[in-house]
Amino acid sequence: MAEETKRESLGSRLGFILLSAGCAIGLGNVWRFPYITGKNGGAAFVLIYLVFLVILGLPVMVMEFSIGRASRKNIGLAMKELEPKGTKWHIYGPFAVAGNYILMMFYTVIAGWILYYMLHSGAMLKTPSGEFFNGLLASPWKQALWMVIVVALGMIVCSLGLEKGVEKITKVVMLALFALMLVLAIHSCTIEGSGAGLKFYLVPDFKKMTEVGIWTVITEAMNQAFFTLSLGIGSMEIFGSYIGKENSLPGESVRIIALDTFVALMSGLIIFPACFAYGTDPGSGPGLLFVTLPTIFQHMKGGEFWGFLFFLFMSFAAMSTVVAVFENIINYWQDSHGWSRRKACLINCFAIIALAIPCLLGFNAWAGFQPLGSETGVLDLEDFLVSSTLLPFGSLLFVLFCTTGKGWGWKNFIAEANTGRGMKFKDGKPLRIYISYVLPLIIIAILIKGYFDVFSKLL
Repeated sequence: MAEETKRESLGSRLGFILLSAGCAIGLGNVWRFPYITGKNGGAAFVLIYLVFLVILGLPVMVMEFSIGRASRKNIGLAMKELEPKGTKWHIYGPFAVAGNYILMMFYTVIAGWILYYMLHSGAMLKTPSGEFFNGLLASPWKQALWMVIVVALGMIVCSLGLEKGVEKITKVVMLALFALMLVLAIHSCTIEGSGAGLKFYLVPDFKKMTEVGIWTVITEAMNQAFFTLSLGIGSMEIFGSYIGKENSLPGESVRIIALDTFVALMSGLIIFPACFAYGTDPGSGPGLLFVTLPTIFQHMKGGEFWGFLFFLFMSFAAMSTVVAVFENIINYWQDSHGWSRRKACLINCFAIIALAIPCLLGFNAWAGFQPLGSETGVLDLEDFLVSSTLLPFGSLLFVLFCTTGKGWGWKNFIAEANTGRGMKFKDGKPLRIYISYVLPLIIIAILIKGYFDVFSKLL
């Protein structure tokens, strides 16, 4: 059987923390977080977001890591290993793996756009930003080239092995990411006129929150806190399966969430001062990254250099997620089908390239295909399947699996989570009631809201 072979493991605790953080840190932090914050009133939104990050994201992350460490298997097999005999929790395993594929079907395309912007920063500054972006979208061949480069780079890293490839290279990428963020944030905060942006971002103004709508701000904060950690499809679970029991999982999860939050907050320090200094709207939506910010670089002294650094930073953030999710996919084929790492990398390299083609065609040849009534057709459909369906549904399933008697159960979960040195969950009635009853209701509310937001537009 495939499981007869010796399972790879991570070489260090730092590697585990940076790999897990790398999976969580991505476009949700450095793209979505700033424009969602801008749209919802700034600092007051950030405070509410941080609260939900702790009460919503932390327990689900600990559950994913616990399932992985207890089973020593990928999400495709983990629940089968832990579930009571005769139950069918494991049916979700293949769906979770499919979620990783769907995520990469559009994420690799967007990562390709970022690489293109980084390596064409000069041309970006000489062309109106909207025209530059539309020119990229109009060319399926240009998009395909950069998507293939992203996939190939990610698979090459994974093919080198868990410790010598994925862990070693991710450490370098993540440390470079942090260094670039500091440089960019310091520069942005020293731009003339940046003070208004810093005030908007760092000084809570609850009046702005009421202007947007308190319920809107709360639900947006809840959604961002939930989706930024990529929970529900086993992307975190796989790294739990690679570590030992020396350290408690709540403590490790707090460190990973802290890194994820640090990157999100630093992204705001990069973007908001620059937006206010140059009179652009920080809540301009998804176009913030590819249209609004390039316009700022066009007017900034040394814009080509700072534009290159910014998209280099974005490339590191995107590639850290690509490599982490690829590792989850590769390990599934190793564990479930006995494939060698290199065979799994080679076959999946071609598979993901083929699967990503519909997304890039959705902006040109297939532009008329708009199943959800949106302008970005295929991409929005794929994002809906992951963000609004599999992430919340999978997280809900993990919570029920870890808390109910018909699943793995509360006692098994708490025992695994608290094994090792460090911060532990207090096994008391208040925590159990919250995680067993309140947390599922919050996730169900997120699931319903995601569907309502999409399908209400079609009515």
